[in-house]
Amino acid sequence: MNDQENYVNTSFTMKEAIAEAQRCLNCKKPMCRTGCPIENEIPDFIHQLSKGNLGEARKILAEKTNLPAVCGRVCPHETQCEGHCVLGKKGKPIRVGKLEQFVADFDADMGLTRENIPPKTRGNVAVIGSGPAGLTVAGDLAHMGFNVTVFEGEEEPGGVLLYGIPEFRLPKDVVRRETKRIAELGVNYTCNTRVGRDITIDQLFERGYDAIFIGTGTAVSKELNIPGKELKGVLQSHYFLRMVALHESNHIDRREVPVAEGDTVLVIGAGNVAMDASRTALRMGAKSVTVLYREGLDTISAAQVEYEGAVADGTKFMWNTSPVEYVGSDGVLKGLKVNSDGTELIIPCDKVLVAIGAKPAKLIVSTTKGIEVSDSGYVITKQKPYGMTTLKGVFAGGDVVHQPATVVLAMKEAKKVVAGIAAYVDAVKLLEL
Repeated sequence: MNDQENYVNTSFTMKEAIAEAQRCLNCKKPMCRTGCPIENEIPDFIHQLSKGNLGEARKILAEKTNLPAVCGRVCPHETQCEGHCVLGKKGKPIRVGKLEQFVADFDADMGLTRENIPPKTRGNVAVIGSGPAGLTVAGDLAHMGFNVTVFEGEEEPGGVLLYGIPEFRLPKDVVRRETKRIAELGVNYTCNTRVGRDITIDQLFERGYDAIFIGTGTAVSKELNIPGKELKGVLQSHYFLRMVALHESNHIDRREVPVAEGDTVLVIGAGNVAMDASRTALRMGAKSVTVLYREGLDTISAAQVEYEGAVADGTKFMWNTSPVEYVGSDGVLKGLKVNSDGTELIIPCDKVLVAIGAKPAKLIVSTTKGIEVSDSGYVITKQKPYGMTTLKGVFAGGDVVHQPATVVLAMKEAKKVVAGIAAYVDAVKLLEL
């Protein structure tokens, strides 16, 4: 386990957490809160923690986030809350992420929080997708007195948190704990149900839902359109990560995971997904993993901490390297022809994992009249009511509306859409009187 994993998956002791919290200066103008996309009341929860008031600290976090144990682990803290901490100028910012993780984990272990659940009399809302956007919308609306049902295509709720982010970054039991806690707010999950295939938007309205939220993210990986892409051994990183998650959840056999022990693996791309794929391939027993990127280190989109984690795990990197052609024989991948610093060469490999981005799936919009999308396939939404699509009563948020982003940015947008949904449903109910 490298230092990054130790940071993420080991908790402070109570003594360590309180000592770290007591380092906080409780600034009059807290830049840490400014750096948080959802403007968590960071100094306030840390102050309560510093006095040992764990329940109050958790209550303060709950005002802004339904997923504190997740955010505490996977947010890019170094560029957000911790990156804005004034103590960072001396190289020792408050470890906000680990403190949030500690409070959330302690609360779950001790069963401290028992939230008052309002009667579900305000309206019925269907949420499509149970990733960070969908869970945020579901939890917030439940708090506001809405009856919410989440429709999820997989066997369990959690979306990208469960099937896209590796275990070493975000343990699955943490995700399951968070989805269970949201269920305790009165949210219902309907799994193994793909909207657009098993049920349509129109049918959801027929069932009596007042509004529908689409939070399906970017489920379709972008292909690298070069010769040989049909060869066996050319894989999408998202697919690989999902198969590993299914294996680790005992849903499929190890042999179905498309990277075998001893494989030589190349990863194309340099975002967080590429880092996740490279590190996961090594954990699945790959002989070597090399990330190829068309530009230099200073231009990668991956968080610095994720890149450092990949390096610590043993991932190799080739910069200024562009793929030209997949090379194979008898339909099986044998290597990748690249142009590296002006020189063309063939790199032998068993598998190539493509991680050059993703886009929204068309399943819902193709089976629903009236939902307009951009030329790139992203759902178009309005400012008033915030988040409504071009189809009345249907809202969207998160990565299905914007370019793929972080968990907390999806949550930020989702919270704004919650206000739009509530205002819309309230107005419709008023007109019905």
